[in-house]
Amino acid sequence: MLDQINLLDAKLAFLLAISMAILYPIAQAIYNVYFHPLSRFPGPISHAISRLPYFYCQINGTLVFDMLTLHQRYGDIVRIAPDELAFSHPDAWKDIMGHKNGEAEMSKASWYYRPIEEPPHIVNEEQERHRSLRRQMAHGFSEKSMRDQEPIIRKYVDLLVDKLRQQSNSLEGSPIVLSDWYNFTTFDIIGDLAFGEPFGCLQGSHYDNWIESIFDLAYIGSILQALSFYPWLKRGLLALVPRSARDAYEKHKKLTEAKMRRRMAVTEERPDLIEGLLKKKDELNLDIEHLVSNAEILIIGGSETTATLLSGVTYLILQDAKAYEKLKDEVRSTFHSREDINLISVNSLPYMLACLDEALRMYPPVANGPPRVCPKGGARILGEYIPENTYASIHHWAMYRREEYFTDPDTYHPERFLGDSRFSNDQREAFQPFHLGPRNCLGRNLAYSEIRLILALIIFNFDMTLADESHDWIQQRNYLTWKKPPLKVYLTPRNEEA
Repeated sequence: MLDQINLLDAKLAFLLAISMAILYPIAQAIYNVYFHPLSRFPGPISHAISRLPYFYCQINGTLVFDMLTLHQRYGDIVRIAPDELAFSHPDAWKDIMGHKNGEAEMSKASWYYRPIEEPPHIVNEEQERHRSLRRQMAHGFSEKSMRDQEPIIRKYVDLLVDKLRQQSNSLEGSPIVLSDWYNFTTFDIIGDLAFGEPFGCLQGSHYDNWIESIFDLAYIGSILQALSFYPWLKRGLLALVPRSARDAYEKHKKLTEAKMRRRMAVTEERPDLIEGLLKKKDELNLDIEHLVSNAEILIIGGSETTATLLSGVTYLILQDAKAYEKLKDEVRSTFHSREDINLISVNSLPYMLACLDEALRMYPPVANGPPRVCPKGGARILGEYIPENTYASIHHWAMYRREEYFTDPDTYHPERFLGDSRFSNDQREAFQPFHLGPRNCLGRNLAYSEIRLILALIIFNFDMTLADESHDWIQQRNYLTWKKPPLKVYLTPRNEEA
C-alpha cells in the first residue's frame, strides 16, 4: 500500500511539473500581452510575448529594416520586446540620451554592451567611471592633438594612395576591392593611435588576424546578446566551444597585451589616443587588462565604422553621376597638389561634408538601436511615463528612412544638407549618427577629418567607376555591423597637373 501511495505521489509530482512547464509560459504570455506595464504601447503581439522574435530578426540580419516597418505600422513608439520600447521621433534623442541636469542618466543595457564578462571600457562603463575615463581620453581627441596626430595619420593615407596607384597599374583594367583598402587604412591608423603601432595591413596588402577576428565577432556578438536572456543556455553553449577556438582566443589576448606593453614602454610623450589614460593609469586604477580593453574599443569604434562610411559614400556618389562630378569639381578646383590636402584644408569642402552626412543618413555604420535602461523611478520619453528598468532604443536606419522626417528618404541627396528648399521640411534634429549627451561619440571630429582627408585624396588622385558586380552593393544584411560584400571600383590614376 505504501509503495502504491509513493507511486501515486510521484505521478502527481510529475503531472504537476509538466503542467507548470506548460502553464507558466502561457501565463507569462498572457501577463505580458494584457497586464504588463508596457501593454498599453502598440506593437506585434509576438514581440510582446517573448524576446525571441526580436532576436530572430537580429540574428537574421534584418532587424534594422524590420524596425522601419514596425514604426510605419505602429507609430513613434513601438513595443519590440516584453521589456523594450523603440522610439522614432527627433525629441526622443534628448529624452533618452541628453543631459539630465543632476538626474541619473539612462545607463547602457548590459546585455547589449557586455554580452560576455570582459574588463569594462569607456563605452560600457558605469556613469561615474565613464566620466573619469572620458576626461582623460578627451585630450587625445582635442583640436591640438589632432594637429599633432596628423603626421601619423598622413603617412598611412599617403601609403594608401601609393598602393592604389601600384594596384591600378598592375591589375591592367581589373577593378580594385576598394572596401578592403579602406579597412587596411583605417585599421593601421587607429592601431598606431591606440597601440603605438600599425597592423601592417597597408604594407602587406592583407588583413591582420586580429582584424579578421573583429569581423567574425559581429555575428557572434548578436548571438551572445540573445543568449544573455537565457544564461543557462549561454553557459552550456560556451562550454561547448572547441579547445582550438579557446586557444586561439588566448593567443589573441596575449598578442594584444604584448602590443599594449610595448606602447607602455614608450617613455616620451606621444600624441595618440591612449596617452591620457597611461598618464593617469595608477590614479584611475587601470591595470593592463583595462588598458587593453579601452584600446581595443578605440580600434573597433575608430576603424570599422570609418571604413564603412568611406565605402558607403564612395558607392553612393558613384551611383549618382551628378554628385560625383560636383564633388570632383570641388576637390580638384580647391587643391592643386596632394600636398595641399590636409586635416585642416579639407574643412573647406562643404559639398564633401554634405556627401558624407547624406551617406551617414542613408547608410549609418551603427544602424541599429543600442538600448538604454530607464532609471529607478522611471522616466518621461516623448511625454509618456516609462517604467523603471524598461529598455529604450532609437534605431538609426529606421529613423533616417521615415518620410515624416526626411523628404524622399530613400534617395541620395547631398543637397538636403546645403539648404536646398526641396528639403526645407526635413527634421534635421532627427539625424544623430554620433548620438548626443554625456555619452556621445568622443571621436566624431577625428572621424570626420580622417574620412574627408582620405576621400579628398582619393578623389584628387583617381578617376573612379563602379564595377558592374557592385551596383547592388548596398543591399546588405546587418549583424550589429553591416555585412559588406567587396566594393569593386575601377581606378584610373590622374596627373596632378591635369
